[in-house]
Amino acid sequence: MAMDDLVGSSASASAMDPSHGWQKVTYPKRHRKQAPPPSSAAPDLTSSQANGKVNVFEAVDRNAEKRHRALLAARESADPDARIAAVTAAAYSDDEDDDSDEAAAAAKPEGEVKKPKVKKPKKPKVTVAEAASSIDAENLAAHLVQISESYENQQDIQLMRFADYFGRAFASVSAGQFPWAKMFKESPVSKMVDIPLCHIPEPVRNTASDWINQRSPDALGDFVMWCIDSIMSELSGPAVGAKGSKKAAQQTPRAQVAIFVVLAMTVRRKPEVLTNIMPKIMGNNKYLGQEKLPIIVWVIAQASQGDLVTGMFCWAHFLFPTLCAKSSGNPQSRDLVLQLLERILSAPKARGILLNGAVRKGERLIPPVTFDLFIRAAFPVSSARVKATERFEAAYPTIKELALAGPPGSKTVKQAAQHLLPLCVKAMQENSADLTKEAADVFIWCLTQNAESYKQWEKLHPENIQASVAVLSNIATHWSELSPKFSAESLKATLKNLRAKNEVALEAATDSGKQASIKAADKYCKEIIGRLSRGATCLKGSLLVITLAVAAGFVLSPNLEIPSDWDKLQAMVASHLSF
Repeated sequence: MAMDDLVGSSASASAMDPSHGWQKVTYPKRHRKQAPPPSSAAPDLTSSQANGKVNVFEAVDRNAEKRHRALLAARESADPDARIAAVTAAAYSDDEDDDSDEAAAAAKPEGEVKKPKVKKPKKPKVTVAEAASSIDAENLAAHLVQISESYENQQDIQLMRFADYFGRAFASVSAGQFPWAKMFKESPVSKMVDIPLCHIPEPVRNTASDWINQRSPDALGDFVMWCIDSIMSELSGPAVGAKGSKKAAQQTPRAQVAIFVVLAMTVRRKPEVLTNIMPKIMGNNKYLGQEKLPIIVWVIAQASQGDLVTGMFCWAHFLFPTLCAKSSGNPQSRDLVLQLLERILSAPKARGILLNGAVRKGERLIPPVTFDLFIRAAFPVSSARVKATERFEAAYPTIKELALAGPPGSKTVKQAAQHLLPLCVKAMQENSADLTKEAADVFIWCLTQNAESYKQWEKLHPENIQASVAVLSNIATHWSELSPKFSAESLKATLKNLRAKNEVALEAATDSGKQASIKAADKYCKEIIGRLSRGATCLKGSLLVITLAVAAGFVLSPNLEIPSDWDKLQAMVASHLSF
């Protein structure tokens, strides 16, 4: 009975309740998303639900729905732009309540046509020549006067303002219009040297050069170093972007064009400034390397345009010894170095200009160390010959002439002879017939220029008998040509000392090859001493005949007056007869 009552009550309750006892579960969040968005972008933390509780997670839920829609749309769409937009929308922070355009674009239905992107109008391309032609010499002159007055005692700032002027002039030139790294890499030195100064009007160059000439060497040296550093910094490698990407940063046109222009004008007008800073450049690895060498060559070429002797000085003292000291050097580097030398030597009247400057302020244009390196590069052993060897051979006569130039007996020539003689001795040990011949010729030149060279020879002889053989053989073969150049007394004394050393060396020698060299050296010494003795005898006879003839003339001609310097003539004859 109790069960019947329960069933009946349930039936009556069902009749009264249209839902038959089932309650529909609803989600207020889904209903809320249909409502228009609130006017404020920030979440309203004061809004209440029907139950009176504050929904502080409403903004979080709304953003979660938004990210979910964006990701679904990205999966359904094959358009990569949609994927990017979805990822961008998903990256938004949870507390952001603003619907972005990117997220809306990602959630567009597939059938909807995207709006075409509006392309920005391209700027007209301006070439270096066009930008340079717009520079006015009078305007530049006024600017230089202004900065000279404004920064009267601050030449470093003046030079920076000078560079800024050209920076503004070339600001419209894009990087693509002046790919200097590519041009320097692919262009020969003969074309590279005029980049980009060939585009600058001559009145502008003259105005700038006159102003540069009034700056101090110290300020110009710092300015040139700053310009070189600015250029080198662009060759240090690609800039690393976000997340390790190696996208190269676009170089500014100002650094590309303007700095090259002001650097070229400065070095051409004041080439001696480069001489002062070259030790800093070539002594620092920061400025060395195959990709940086064209810049150094270009700078030295600018100096040679201003002063050929300064350009050769920088080449001979710094560039060539640093990069070509080893025969196994980089062929590309060797080619650039030779190109620069060939350009300097091919300049109009280059030989005369360089010979006049062969010795400047007591310093030789071609130092002994450089000449030693060059002679080895021009006459290597047959197995070490390379493509560049012929080019070294072609330039060798001029380099040799410059290395040995100078007034005979002068201090610089004596110093050169003293430094070159031991280098020649080493060169004659290289088992290269051509190198030995050239080194022997230079060795003999040293003997004719400095009496101290004979003493050097005596000291070096015991350990370098083979080199002495080469020198003695050369002297014996070309005796008629060389004998007038020697100091007979010094040569005879040295040869006697060499023979004495040969006797000692022969007693101690056990190697048959060394014994043969000692005997050959002794044979040549004996032969040359004999020629010196015969020459002295002939000279004595000739002087005696001349003396008798002069005396007879005075006897047979009593009307002639006896010259006042008769005593001097007698003294001269006596000195030669005593030899």
